[in-house]
Amino acid sequence: MRTYRIEVLSLFPKSFDSLLQLGVIGRALSSGIADLRVFNPRDYTKDSYRQVDDEPYGGGAGMVLKPEPFFRAFDAIPVLPKRRVLMMTPQGRRPSQKKFLNWATQYDQLVFICGQYEGFDERIRTLADEEISLGDFVMTGGELAAMSIINGVIRLLPGTIGSSESLVEESHSDLLLEHPQYTRPARFRNLEVPMVLLSGNHSEIKKWRQTQRELRTRARRPELYEQWIQEKETSYNSRKNSSASLSLSLPIGSECDIPDPWLED
Repeated sequence: MRTYRIEVLSLFPKSFDSLLQLGVIGRALSSGIADLRVFNPRDYTKDSYRQVDDEPYGGGAGMVLKPEPFFRAFDAIPVLPKRRVLMMTPQGRRPSQKKFLNWATQYDQLVFICGQYEGFDERIRTLADEEISLGDFVMTGGELAAMSIINGVIRLLPGTIGSSESLVEESHSDLLLEHPQYTRPARFRNLEVPMVLLSGNHSEIKKWRQTQRELRTRARRPELYEQWIQEKETSYNSRKNSSASLSLSLPIGSECDIPDPWLED
């Protein structure tokens, strides 16, 4: 089994130590399912002050991260054939569960570039394949965002989660939120488990769970529900058009008649 490589450029490498203690993620890292290495751009400076930032050209508040130490640290990272470089920035796009699955299955290596202070020198952006943001807000640095994505990607790698079935119907796997979950006791403080879940009828349980996923998504995330509906309609129309094309391509009338060798002269 291949080891999934994760490299991070960060001025605060100790931030990522917590991942080693994080349940299944920590076990995945310690067992070799994934390998995490952090490169500190400050270690790649050449001045006695180990300076990684400077005042912005044109004036303005704050300090801007210098390109030289980031490029040197980036150049020190081994390159695998299937690599994706992600920059953590408030200007980036929000990732989805489909994006996490794409990173986990289509690549062998993820590289994260984490910023601090006022932001990056614009030339550092040329290193990235994608710019990613967790939302429309600003934090002090990109480390928490990177750790969130690392968590989401590693849990999708084979061997991290004990049962791969647990990943199938979870929230966002197909745009819908996950159905309600219950465990013992069946009654707690006058709150009861739905009878269908106690029935043992797996067909009815499956229908109930799907209905609950749709209802919950429509109520809590209407924009996701609308997207799900649109994708269902697109998929249906695509299958319908494919069937129509297949019907038109089949010969009709006498062209369908199979010659009877007994009637031939």
